Amino acid sequence: MALSTPTELYLIRHGIAAERGTYLNDGDRPLTDNGRAKTQRVAERLVDLKLHFNTLLTSPLLRATQTADILVNAGPASTAAISQLLATGGHLAAWLNWLDAWQATGNQRLALVGHEPDLSHWGQQLVQGDISDRWILKKAGIIGLQVPAARQAIGQSRLIWLAPPRFIAPR
Repeated sequence: MALSTPTELYLIRHGIAAERGTYLNDGDRPLTDNGRAKTQRVAERLVDLKLHFNTLLTSPLLRATQTADILVNAGPASTAAISQLLATGGHLAAWLNWLDAWQATGNQRLALVGHEPDLSHWGQQLVQGDISDRWILKKAGIIGLQVPAARQAIGQSRLIWLAPPRFIAPR
């Protein structure tokens, strides 16, 4: 199927979480109070900007699911689904297979909640075709892309937004 309108893809890093090493299992680290507050401000700003995601996928790690819950409760998404493809160390090629099927549904705006360095690496590969330099995605920050058909996305996507939370929702 030829995709006439590019997918708007938003890569959202989870909010500020408890320090590494404070929990036996890294996946159990929750958002801090500051992390919840900052993520809430970002979510509210997305509502102000009238961004609504047809689909919101999240990593299964607690800090990511809590971030996704904040986004759902604020309104940029109606529901969130957990995807193992977004767990730390996820593979872009596997996710692109998922994207190919999703694009066939006709949906146009997608958000992924995940982790660094995965999200910035995926964004770089989609835009540049490689990860030759280092993009940095701050906690609760967002990379926005226009992505063509999944099979042509690597190196053919267009960067539309790369913003830390302080630019999205200043205090």
